[in-house]
Amino acid sequence: MGFQADKIFVNLAVKDLNNTKAFFSKLGFEFNDQFTNEFAASMIINDNIFAMLLVEEHFKTFTKKEITDSTKSNEAILALSVESKEKVIDIVNKALDAGGKPSKEPQDHGFMYGWSFEDIDGHLWELFYMDESAIK
Repeated sequence: MGFQADKIFVNLAVKDLNNTKAFFSKLGFEFNDQFTNEFAASMIINDNIFAMLLVEEHFKTFTKKEITDSTKSNEAILALSVESKEKVIDIVNKALDAGGKPSKEPQDHGFMYGWSFEDIDGHLWELFYMDESAIK
């Protein structure tokens, strides 16, 4: 196999770091204090996946390009696989209760179930469960 990375760090520009941390905390995410300060927060998705939530001014120091207004357009959809359909429903409902917005209606394909939301900064997140035993 070719190139393989050990971990992924997705960098997201946010308007208000404290509000964004509070939003994701309500969904059950935790943060690595060693890589969190007033400009950035390292949100732990799992042992190998992290979202670096960066205040817009700090995010700008990593790029010469304009920051996309994620409430009007998007560059990516962050899709996370979870262990069950019920977990998808639970997390999306928590996101909506915490101030997130619906993105798409739930999609049920029998072997796969997905539902998506927009976080408080406009980033799109899709949660899905796939029964891999049904794919042969």
